[in-house]
Amino acid sequence: MGRARVVIDPDFVIGQVDPRMFGSFVEHMGRCVYGGIYEPDHPAADGTGLRQDVLDLTRELGVTAVRYPGGNFVSGYRWEDGVGAVADRPTRLDLAWRSVETNAFGLHEFMEWAGRAEVDPILAVNLGTRGIQAAADLVEYANHPGGTRLSDQRSANGADAPFGIRTWCLGNEMDGPWQVGQKTAAEYGRLAAEAGKAMKLVDPTIELVACGSSGRHMSTFGAWEREVLEHTYDVADYISLHAYYEEDGDLASFVSSAVDMDAFISEVVATCDHVRAIRRSPKVMRLAFDEWNVWYQKAYNAAPQRAWERAPHLIEDDFTVADAVVVGSYLTTFLEHADRVAIACQAQLANIIAPIRTERGGPAWRQSIFHPFALVAANARGVSLTVPVEAADVPTARFGPVPAIQAAATWDEDTGRLAVFLVCRDVAEGVDVQVDVRSLAGVRLAEHLVITDPDLRAVNSAQDPDRVVPQPGKSSLTDGRLTAHLPPVSFHVITLERTT
Repeated sequence: MGRARVVIDPDFVIGQVDPRMFGSFVEHMGRCVYGGIYEPDHPAADGTGLRQDVLDLTRELGVTAVRYPGGNFVSGYRWEDGVGAVADRPTRLDLAWRSVETNAFGLHEFMEWAGRAEVDPILAVNLGTRGIQAAADLVEYANHPGGTRLSDQRSANGADAPFGIRTWCLGNEMDGPWQVGQKTAAEYGRLAAEAGKAMKLVDPTIELVACGSSGRHMSTFGAWEREVLEHTYDVADYISLHAYYEEDGDLASFVSSAVDMDAFISEVVATCDHVRAIRRSPKVMRLAFDEWNVWYQKAYNAAPQRAWERAPHLIEDDFTVADAVVVGSYLTTFLEHADRVAIACQAQLANIIAPIRTERGGPAWRQSIFHPFALVAANARGVSLTVPVEAADVPTARFGPVPAIQAAATWDEDTGRLAVFLVCRDVAEGVDVQVDVRSLAGVRLAEHLVITDPDLRAVNSAQDPDRVVPQPGKSSLTDGRLTAHLPPVSFHVITLERTT
């Protein structure tokens, strides 16, 4: 059994935790929209076709912001197709996911859903097949109060008040050869800068996310960020990061894959600050990690090409206990970078590699990865703290030796609550950890929940929706020292609260 030591002091602050760190993603892909959040003939659907059971789970999950409508889908999307009378909306081919798009669900339906889900909308514009004018028009349609053709059209379509969408993505993964309208960094940077300028002329209050690399593995990574930021630094407020991970038979490396995510964030921050220095800019560029998750891409990529379908079953992965622990490690990583990571969107919300799964006409249930997200979203409040870790290393084939535990903590001065997030990366023996909280006099142990299981391959299903759930952990607090047992491959949330 390994041993580790962690020290927590509320004077050592990384940064304020932005609520949008607990965002999600709804794309017109597979059954995320149709059969996921929207299913008019479902018994749980309301008069607008929104599934109330999925809405309830979304609120329980603690999602704060949702990116829409893509994703790859947005690079061929005409936003005008999704407004106005549903009967008049065109059916089109979606080239991104080889699907038939009915456009029965569009901007107004999404905004209705977002209001009921109590989330902030993050809207993406098409910079693949479209450009400056379409992007500016969409901002005018959505946000201008009235008195113009587009804002009056919104009112005629049932929304008198402007939607007031504050955060906008300037395209999606424009470096990717899979993207409709792929561009070089120079091409995209110029287009994004001009589109962003026009969008902010329509509404100066909006914030913009420029596309970073589609992943750290891209051959243009780093050079892409530098060139794009040289064009967009003055108009963009964030740059995006995307990352997906999967287990390929190497559990130790998979459980430690947040090491790669951590390096990815640090490298993008360094590139942002390099461009800032060159431009002599006072602006500190923040990050939007607006696609991340576990995704078993090898299985998806090996599948044969499908016929054109409406809302096909795509990448509906069944997530295990190990997957849930790894998802917890990614959330912990975001907290470790709270000074720069402002937005993070788990991809996606329903069915598509999602925390929420549904059956057509049937139940909705929580996948294993639902639980770490819900725990962190509910408990990470206030400021993120620097958490030094003393722990032995464990070996991994991909990343070399890594510390046996990963740790983060948040402190909410207003409520007097400390939340400690711990990941055990040891796949064999587990770790006993001591957390020194003597700097926080007068606190008591409130709760310790753990996600682990002797069967790391266990999953939740419609038939057994609660096979994987958080369980009480083993810990105690004595004289300002919290001791906790971390079983192999486990994710922990321990909360302490002020008593005086």
